[in-house]
Amino acid sequence: MKKLATIVFFVFAATLTAQAQKEKGPKGPQMTTEQQVILKVKKMTLALDLTAQQQKEITPLIQQQIETKTAHLNARKGSKKPTSDEIFTMENTRLDAQIRMRDKMKEILTKEQFEKFKKMSKEKKHKRMKRRKHQKVTKERRREKRD
Repeated sequence: MKKLATIVFFVFAATLTAQAQKEKGPKGPQMTTEQQVILKVKKMTLALDLTAQQQKEITPLIQQQIETKTAHLNARKGSKKPTSDEIFTMENTRLDAQIRMRDKMKEILTKEQFEKFKKMSKEKKHKRMKRRKHQKVTKERRREKRD
């Protein structure tokens, strides 16, 4: 009887764990664009010591950046894999937007602030790449365990 109870317990625990891992996607309510903009500008203000004028100039840039990102994510939901031409177009558009953003930030920020901004951007990109690599390794390990 104890063995049966132990087996039932482990099966139940494994089922709960598997169900918890299947849940993906946003947890909780999403912030509005305005809320995201406010938070991002405040974080930049703390990191770069922005003046009130610089905050006013950066706010529309950040707003446009977040709206573009949201529109792109919504457009990709439920769509099939893009073709190589579509990937090229998306990547080209993304890089053009990054160049425009960098140029505008260079106009708004002081030399020291801009150097710090570039350093922050590089660190953010490095963290993102590291996280992607970790996720890829984790997926491969899961596949190996299944097989």
